[in-house]
Amino acid sequence: MALIVLRCLFIACAGGVSAAVIDATVPTGAPSWVPYALFTSVMAGASAVVLGDIYIPKKRIDTITAVYFGVLVGVLLTFILWIAMAPMLEQMVNGRAFQLVVGLVLVYVCTSLLLQTKDDFRFLIPYVEFVREVKGFKPLILDTSVVIDGRIADLVATGIFDNQLIMPRFALTELQAIADSSDKLRRTRGRRGLDVLNRLRADETVDLQIFDRELPEFAGQSVDLKLVLLAKHLEGKVVTGDFNLNKVAKLQGVPVINLNEISNSLRPVYLPDEVFRIRVIKPGEGPEQGIGYLDDGTMVVIEGGRKRIGQELQVRVTSTLQTNAGKMIFTRYDGDANRG
Repeated sequence: MALIVLRCLFIACAGGVSAAVIDATVPTGAPSWVPYALFTSVMAGASAVVLGDIYIPKKRIDTITAVYFGVLVGVLLTFILWIAMAPMLEQMVNGRAFQLVVGLVLVYVCTSLLLQTKDDFRFLIPYVEFVREVKGFKPLILDTSVVIDGRIADLVATGIFDNQLIMPRFALTELQAIADSSDKLRRTRGRRGLDVLNRLRADETVDLQIFDRELPEFAGQSVDLKLVLLAKHLEGKVVTGDFNLNKVAKLQGVPVINLNEISNSLRPVYLPDEVFRIRVIKPGEGPEQGIGYLDDGTMVVIEGGRKRIGQELQVRVTSTLQTNAGKMIFTRYDGDANRG
């Protein structure tokens, strides 16, 4: 309601401004259509401002404030330079033009600097705070492997993560190189990664940002080490499925979210002597073993299942084994129990 009142007052004030403009600029004896043209132009401009405000509902206060302070600092610096250089500029024919050029350059430089560094410091003013972490507790820095894997999009869609997602430009460049590879498999993996990023960007509930800056400490470092250094710089966490990157990050004291560990922790737990049903898919390595798979991909070794490929059996758990590749469940097929 307050916004509606504000917009109505703005339109009304625009009408008053147009009347003042007409009185100040339209000379006596001007064609009768000139005042109407000025009035229409001012009201059209005011309407365009209101429509832009309505159709751009998502406005970042830190970005708006960065632009505001960038313009303000640029104008102040221009004013100070003008005072300092006034004796010299008075002798120039185009001193005013020089002032405008300097002002334009300074405003651009100051605004660009604030926009690029607004997440690297805390700047407090009433109602506004520039902070490094704009959403969630810690930003999540995405690795190339985790984007290619694709499970991150499904995991984020569940709402379990409310953190800002950071895709570094150097990792995106690596992903694009994979997508342009001459190898068909690598090209397919790279394109799938790009599709996952587009899916995340299209989700309005996901805060995905591309980190474009090249930090001084990145010079000469590998992509994996750059990810770790960026996570340190942003005080965030690395999200990866890469075993080596996981080790490097932990050695550097950087928190890591490993999707493989999350996947393993969410798999159902079967205790020895527990019974469940499973379909035998293929023969195993042992002479009597058959192999089946749970819905989550967990491999189940079935003693006595080799001759029953294609059948759904009731099996009893004998033991479980946790490996780097995942969990294996060893079971036994009891024909008498199944007949009973």
